[in-house]
Amino acid sequence: MDMPLTEEIAAAAARLVVEEGQDYGQAKRRALRILGLPPRTVLPDNEQVEDAVREHIALFHAETQPAELHALREIALRWMERMADFRPHLAGAVWHGTATRHSDVFVQLFCDDPKSAEIALIDHGVDYDPQTITGFQGEPVEALGIVERSRTMGQAVGVHLVVYDYDDLRGALRPDRRGRLPRGDLAAVRALLREAPHPSATPLSEPPP
Repeated sequence: MDMPLTEEIAAAAARLVVEEGQDYGQAKRRALRILGLPPRTVLPDNEQVEDAVREHIALFHAETQPAELHALREIALRWMERMADFRPHLAGAVWHGTATRHSDVFVQLFCDDPKSAEIALIDHGVDYDPQTITGFQGEPVEALGIVERSRTMGQAVGVHLVVYDYDDLRGALRPDRRGRLPRGDLAAVRALLREAPHPSATPLSEPPP
C-alpha cells in the first residue's frame, strides 16, 4: 500500500531535521523540492513531522541520540542557571526529546525589561550575536546567539537565548495541541536530567575525517 503523500513529505522532512538540524518549516519546503512536488502541495503539520522525526531517530540513531540529547540538556541547564533571574524556560527539540547533535538549544527568557538579559551578558563578558527569530506566536522576537563547546560531543553547539516580555509567560505555559507543556522551567529540566542519567560514558565526538 502506498504511503499517503503527507506522510512521505513528513518522512523526507524528518530526515532533514535529524541529519542536518533544519527547522520544521524549512525542512518541509525542502522536502517538496527533493520529492519533485509542486510548491502548493499540502504539507504535513508539525505534529506529523515530529512523529516522523521520532520514528527516524528510533530507526537510525537509537544508540547515539539519547547521549546527544543528554549533552544538549546539560548545556541548556547551565545557561538556564546562569540566566535564572530572567525566568528561563527550555523549548524546542531539546525540551521535547527529539534533539540530536545537529540541534540548537533554545532557552526562552521572560524579562521585566527586554534589554536586561542582554546587559547581563555584556556585564559578564559573554560574546553573543543579536538575532531576530520567529516567536512562539509567530511574531519576530530578539534572540541572543551564543556558541557553547560540548566536550561530550566534541563540537560547538548553538545556544539561543530568546527574549520575551514577562507578560508573555502566562500564554507560554498553555498546553499544546497534544496536551503537553511546550516548554519547561529550571526545575523541570533538572528533573529530566535526574530521570534520564547520562546513558553513556563513552565520548560522542565524531571520528576525524
